[in-house]
Amino acid sequence: MRFSTLIWHNLLRRRLRSALTSVGVGVAIMAVAALLAISRGFEESMAGAYESRGIDLVVVRAGVAERLTSSLDQRLADRLRKLPFVEDVVLELRDQASLGDSALVGTPLLGWEVNSQLYESLTFTSGRPLKKSDRHAVLLGEALAERLGKQVGDTVELLLQEFRVVGIFTSRNRFENLTAVVQLQELQELMDRPGQVTSFQLKVRDSAHKSLDVEAVRAAIESLTDRQGRKLGLLAQPTRRFVTSTLQIRIAHAMAWVTSAIALVIGAIGILNTMIMSVLERTREIGVLRAIGWRKSRVVRMILSESLALSVAGAVVGVVSAATLVKVLSSTHRAGAFLTQEIPAAVVGRAMLMSIVLGLVGGLYPALRAAALRPTEALRHD
Repeated sequence: MRFSTLIWHNLLRRRLRSALTSVGVGVAIMAVAALLAISRGFEESMAGAYESRGIDLVVVRAGVAERLTSSLDQRLADRLRKLPFVEDVVLELRDQASLGDSALVGTPLLGWEVNSQLYESLTFTSGRPLKKSDRHAVLLGEALAERLGKQVGDTVELLLQEFRVVGIFTSRNRFENLTAVVQLQELQELMDRPGQVTSFQLKVRDSAHKSLDVEAVRAAIESLTDRQGRKLGLLAQPTRRFVTSTLQIRIAHAMAWVTSAIALVIGAIGILNTMIMSVLERTREIGVLRAIGWRKSRVVRMILSESLALSVAGAVVGVVSAATLVKVLSSTHRAGAFLTQEIPAAVVGRAMLMSIVLGLVGGLYPALRAAALRPTEALRHD
């Protein structure tokens, strides 16, 4: 009997136990793949909101952990526009407020200037953009408007004040479809933050050495000083680095990895239990194999191969289940704002690698235990 045939024969002798072990591993891998895909999708959606507008640098207050608490004087925009290589500076104030819905967290509010180029990334399904003459007017993302049951002409309550919906938009970035946009000055008044913005978003002129120009602008911004020669305390980051460093993204990744680690430990224990039971039940058989000349290393390879086969089969089940779960979640209005419908190839690769590690860890002790059996004692085992 060939070595590979023997391995499959051993696994199929206890079909139900092997199937349940693979399912247990599959649940662990599903949790890993789904959570990593969700956190990755959240990151990609946030990054896409900036990259779709051609933003190269985001400027916030240095040392602030939560970006919403970053407060900058909007008059700094004039100094930033005068820096070499800077093409445009966009002002944005971000905050959160309840719009009377049942969301667990507040609705993201964006304060934009009326003539801001940020509106170029929006497509209006109904209504129009904000005008300078508008007072207490708001734009709603399509997903938010549907969740609230609002249309153009309806009103929503923001901090005890009535705002009229003048436009409903959809964005290339689905995260923005759950946001509300008001004029910058009105949001400053609502949030009692006069003359303040959360961030400046900079576009750097296109050139053959744009990456070097972006780095030069970043260094110049962080070196800006006030009249007394003290640094202004600004932090300028490329959009991708800015997004990955935000508190929300770091929390999402941390929660995904912690939960995944727990799932993987449970999966490893399941494989360990299955393989130990298999070794105990086959003690006499292993003794026969040792007696006819099998080396300890070959016994170890056999047990580890069985463990790896179970974990890889579970990984296939887990990845398929995770892909289905993510696709279902992405079709919902609440989760669909920041989820993609596909699991990235990098996440699939990590899940498969983890399944291999899972199989090795879960099967190592049983394999060493089997190899340590003495033929004479194993043959006397009932």
